Amino acid sequence: MAAKEQRPAVEGWFTLDPDEPHLLGTRCATCGDYFFPRETTFCRNPSCDGRELEEVELSRRGRVWSFTNNCYAPPEPFMAPDPFEPYVLAAVELEKEKMVVLGQMTDGVEVDDLTSGQEVELTLDTLFEDDEASYLVWKWRMASD
Repeated sequence: MAAKEQRPAVEGWFTLDPDEPHLLGTRCATCGDYFFPRETTFCRNPSCDGRELEEVELSRRGRVWSFTNNCYAPPEPFMAPDPFEPYVLAAVELEKEKMVVLGQMTDGVEVDDLTSGQEVELTLDTLFEDDEASYLVWKWRMASD
């Protein structure tokens, strides 16, 4: 049986490189601030009037800024497994950009496994599958080194 095509669950938010995925953001050419998700119209920094924004791959690594256990199934359009299983969310400060990005931790990570300042890295995981494809999302996992 042939492997299913892999597609992003949210188009344009991350690369599909299985070994080194990256979130896709933008950087303002005027002030240098980074944004995720991408911005296409104007700089979100209120003290900047820049409109030249370049797409950039954001850092794959960062440090846990905050974290929590999600014990309730989110409302649609989120696709929660049935039965719903609690999972850990982490707010991660990206290594280079120093911005915080919220994401789910990989399966098996519990709240008790995390501490603020702990290093994590980006990975891809399957959100759901249909007959044609596997739909991927980004998650955070414990850093490998």
